[in-house]
Amino acid sequence: MTTITEAARKTTLVPPSSGDFSSRQQKTIRLYPVSNYTFGTKEAQPEEDPSVSARLQRLQDHYEQFGMRRTCEGVLVCHEHGHPHILMLQIANAFFKLPGDYLRPGEDEIEGFTVRLNERLAPVNAQYPADQHTAEWDIGDCLAQWWRPNFETFTYPFIPPHVSRPKECKKLYLINLPKHKVLSVPKNMKLLAVPLFELYDNSARYGSQLSAIPQYLSRYNFEFVDENNVVIGRSPALNH
Repeated sequence: MTTITEAARKTTLVPPSSGDFSSRQQKTIRLYPVSNYTFGTKEAQPEEDPSVSARLQRLQDHYEQFGMRRTCEGVLVCHEHGHPHILMLQIANAFFKLPGDYLRPGEDEIEGFTVRLNERLAPVNAQYPADQHTAEWDIGDCLAQWWRPNFETFTYPFIPPHVSRPKECKKLYLINLPKHKVLSVPKNMKLLAVPLFELYDNSARYGSQLSAIPQYLSRYNFEFVDENNVVIGRSPALNH
């Protein structure tokens, strides 16, 4: 449920206040409209592996040489029509993934994650205003950890009791987007704004990790602003 601000409200039928219900609430996150962001393209970034079996073999080779693989991916949130949308990469018109990748051996987690985000989405030239494409990524809370117990495709949001040496840990981080930003997408991918209502309980299309994003974000309050930086709505509806 979204609260419409007084300036944008079109009805006088306002329910009575139900009292405060915001104790120990997470910080409110300001979301900007998807139209605030500029989307460009850059050279294609082909998948490293031609098949699932090849990807799992590369994971095994990595584990034997460097230990557990560490992967970081970003949840980039904007809004459209006062509803949160997730910026998500689509590959081959079918496969969806979040921007990010695995860290190099010995690489610092946040520094390495920043490099991976830039490799995936940062412009490669200065054709855009510098303040829009050189800004650092604002990496926020860790929303979830997913574990791969074996050299298989299955991952879990917990380590199974019989597993003592997981092969991969993937962390999903909230990325706080600025008011404006240029995002350049590899030519072999699309960057889509997917609404939370589309992701929710839709593991058949998006998989278990991505379809759980609405649950990850339910801990936050959101404030929606328009292109003129005017607050047009809030979610959830509290004390209104």
